[in-house]
Amino acid sequence: MKKGASATKKAPGKKAASSKRAGSAAKQAASAKKAASSKRVASAAREASAPVRKAAAAKKVTVAPKKATARVKGTAPARTVVHPPGDESRTALVRRARRINRELAGVYPYAHPELDFANPFQLIVATVLSAQTTDLRVNQTTPTLFARYPAPEDLAAANPEEVEEILRPCGFFRAKTKSVIGLSKALVEDFGGEVPGRLEDLVKLPGVGRKTAFVVLGNAFGRPGITVDTHFQRLVRRWRWTGETDPDKIEAAIGALFPKSDWTDLSHHVIWHGRRICHARKPACGACPIAPLCPAYGEGETDPEKAKKLLKYEKGGFPGQRLNPPQAYLDAGGRPAPPLGAG
Repeated sequence: MKKGASATKKAPGKKAASSKRAGSAAKQAASAKKAASSKRVASAAREASAPVRKAAAAKKVTVAPKKATARVKGTAPARTVVHPPGDESRTALVRRARRINRELAGVYPYAHPELDFANPFQLIVATVLSAQTTDLRVNQTTPTLFARYPAPEDLAAANPEEVEEILRPCGFFRAKTKSVIGLSKALVEDFGGEVPGRLEDLVKLPGVGRKTAFVVLGNAFGRPGITVDTHFQRLVRRWRWTGETDPDKIEAAIGALFPKSDWTDLSHHVIWHGRRICHARKPACGACPIAPLCPAYGEGETDPEKAKKLLKYEKGGFPGQRLNPPQAYLDAGGRPAPPLGAG
């Protein structure tokens, strides 16, 4: 009887332990189910938010035709991405700038100063006269000037009224007369009638600034210099080589992108492109050989046929600015400008 009673007593304890284990297992199952449910909710939330973040990161890019050639009727020109220059590293900017210069060198292998001159004196006078007028008008005017006053000594002793009458077609003829007579006197008195070959000496002459000095140094003495004229300023800002507006700061910024040996030819390439294709008001984007590299593509006419009609000088079949251009220019199909009064 005691054994049976003992067995009976133990049974309720066994049942309680079993119930306890079952309750613990149920709790664990519920906890696991809750954790799995939380994971699924979090995963779904992540999937739902991912496309939103991706869409927000998308960037808009500009496009330009791969080549500036006329397209076949009914087909769009081939296109390539031009990365916004704002994203460019310094290295990428240098590479793009130098590539543009190489491309322009291929388009204008005969690029040269577009002022007629036979010696440094004629070049410095012609460059001073070219302010606020065209090289063409200067070239049409200087033959008479240099025929009458061939040397600094002659122009230094000239009658201002006679010089004014010759220079009248160039505009601002009174101020320009004062400048060329003044610089001629300075050449005679300070430099023995010779044009100096140093920047610091040139800029001391009346009417001569850094731009004029670099034209003379680069083209009369073969010493590298960057000519920051209106075309150069416009194009380097369009290409986003620099955001500067002061000519001296532009000169420093662009000079840092290129080796010094490239400076003079770079100036010719950029100025020629600005005069012939990348005009101030109506750039011929559809005929531009560097369109894929230009962040300003689309500011002008993009249709190749319409753009072709905007081309000037030899590219458009018109005479250039020099009455006596280099032979290489003539060999490439360029035409000399007509003398004053001939057109």
